[in-house]
Amino acid sequence: MPQATAGLDISAVQAALAADGLDGWLLYDFHGLNPIACEIAGIGRGGGHLATRRWYYLIPASGEPRGLVHSIERNVLDHVPGLKSRYVGRDELEAGLRRLLEGVRRVAMEDSPLAAIPYIARVDAGTVELVRRMGVDVASSGDLVQRFATIWDEAALVTHRRASEALYRIKDLAFDAIARRLKSGTPTTEYDIQQLMMEWFRDEGLVTDSPPIVAAQEHAGNPHHMPTPGGNRAIRADEIVLLDLWGKLDRDQAVFADITWVGYTGHQVPDRYAQVFGTVAAARDAAVALVQQATADGRELRGWEVDRAASSVLRGAGYGAHVLHRTGHSLGESVHGNGVNMDDYETHDDRRLLAGAGFTIEPGLYFDDFGVRSEINMTIRDREASVTGPVQSKIVALV
Repeated sequence: MPQATAGLDISAVQAALAADGLDGWLLYDFHGLNPIACEIAGIGRGGGHLATRRWYYLIPASGEPRGLVHSIERNVLDHVPGLKSRYVGRDELEAGLRRLLEGVRRVAMEDSPLAAIPYIARVDAGTVELVRRMGVDVASSGDLVQRFATIWDEAALVTHRRASEALYRIKDLAFDAIARRLKSGTPTTEYDIQQLMMEWFRDEGLVTDSPPIVAAQEHAGNPHHMPTPGGNRAIRADEIVLLDLWGKLDRDQAVFADITWVGYTGHQVPDRYAQVFGTVAAARDAAVALVQQATADGRELRGWEVDRAASSVLRGAGYGAHVLHRTGHSLGESVHGNGVNMDDYETHDDRRLLAGAGFTIEPGLYFDDFGVRSEINMTIRDREASVTGPVQSKIVALV
């Protein structure tokens, strides 16, 4: 039986393929357009390199894996097991692919029917068409990707928890800085606070793909408002301030944490803001409760169900027109991981929540003059689903 290599347990993949009624998993990439296949095959990390020609690597449900590589890049798959064939021109490519797929009737690829899950749809339509023309049915590799590219081991969970603790400290420092400046009459802007937060990221040893969101009042009504030197506003008294920050430890194979909290730059939070936040918190808690109950019961749960649990609370309270995004996303070495999203709104994510998954729960409501969101992180272990940090119960009065 083939052994684990490049961080991938071939035997485990083959067991999963057999359980799902698949003849194989066909990994394919061109110029790094399929980062999932590159990660699975170890291209660009710990072996191989980013290929500039097309390569294919088939992990069959039984037997030895096999690959097809361009003669210019004949060594690109040397670090993974199995025989590698070479091609040069397009005729040799098609002939080589046909030989690679001999005896195969149904393979998994990074494809998603009708683009239902675009995060998985990494293989171009022409390549899928070519494989199908050879008499091979193509199924989505969505759940395979989850099992073998997105599941956190204990070491990854430790990095997440440490990043989470650091983010909460930075959130507290940011709220304290806003409060002090308002009390002292020191003018401050969204951008000022964002840049302070980036200094604290460095102090905590965190890295991120983007500075935090600091959004005051009407800017909080834009879920992706990003302060820039020329695009930000002052933070004034009696306003909503939303902080959304994400980061991971600056080390290999660390995974992200991602949180959002809401403050108010006054003594007493107005009823309207408090009511909207209360509804968002109830939606968040409904999603968490569903995940925890299903996990404890050993019941299969899919991403769209979690989104529906949260969004039904928001819509039931009459706020349906103010929902702008899904309930949550996968977390991984990228802040938006390749695992299941809590989504029945932007997509219909029917992938399963698996033990070892990490993800956000972050419902929000957005208006022309303000917005609120509450974001927490969850992880699933065997028969237990946990929130990995403090949960906001009400808008924080900062002054």
